[in-house]
Amino acid sequence: MKKKLLLIGGTGFVGSNITSLFFNEYEIKSSGSEIDIRDFDKILDFIASEAPDFVINLASITTLSESYQNPNLTYDINFIGNLNVLRALEKSNFNGRMLYISSGEVYGSSPEHELPLSEDRILKPLSPYAVSKIASEALCYQWSQIGKFDVIIARPFNHFGPNQSDRFAVANFAKQIAKINLGIQKPEIVVGELNMTRDFTDVRDIAIAYILLLENGINGEIYNVCSGSETSIAQILNILLEKAKYPVIVKKDMDLIRKHEKMRSCGNFNKLYNLIGWKPKKLLEESISDTLNYWEAKIALEKKD
Repeated sequence: MKKKLLLIGGTGFVGSNITSLFFNEYEIKSSGSEIDIRDFDKILDFIASEAPDFVINLASITTLSESYQNPNLTYDINFIGNLNVLRALEKSNFNGRMLYISSGEVYGSSPEHELPLSEDRILKPLSPYAVSKIASEALCYQWSQIGKFDVIIARPFNHFGPNQSDRFAVANFAKQIAKINLGIQKPEIVVGELNMTRDFTDVRDIAIAYILLLENGINGEIYNVCSGSETSIAQILNILLEKAKYPVIVKKDMDLIRKHEKMRSCGNFNKLYNLIGWKPKKLLEESISDTLNYWEAKIALEKKD
């Protein structure tokens, strides 16, 4: 009999990829916006009715810009919401394992000599989003020590791939190139800062890491989930521009550049590799091509309808 996996906030980008990859191995149930984790009674009813063996809490305000615009909502969802999930699991007599999804954003800005970042690096948050994740990490550690179930924490760095919202840079670029290729956008693309670097991983590799951590992670421990390499936003854009059917003019919009943006980011996944042998398998260009193909198919279908 399959074990039941509950994905809190699992109807979005990462959750949909976990479901498509692991539906044969688990009985997967996902909640979305219909289950507001700020409402304790509602999340308790949901968890108690499903009686899961494993839980991944993906529910979160997901972008830095949203967290700046509404820090109170960010703390309510990312921290109080996570507390509600933990309390609901306890009250429903859950005795399995929960994976909490934090973020590499907790590290903040880093000088070159500290890269790549390992889990023991001092945290220097630059946004309400990062602060909320650090608080939730501390909460999860507390529960891992005093609760009746295991709690493991993942710190993913930037990830992208099919089905990601165009609120994120790679998906946004891919969507614009897709529109240009389909002849419904003039050959111009609007961008923000291109010189900063990020540690990019394909969402399908991220999904595999989450399941392996859920099954094998050590209670109370934190694990970076990342590629271990730096890629500039300009490199991503250049790969996409090579896939455009027409010469494309690149226009920079200063309104898209945040004042407190960190310029470099790169993680170290040795702790995760040493535990379960995980490392990313998807090549950057393959992931970018798949993302572009996703947007071309989605836009073509919408255009047809």
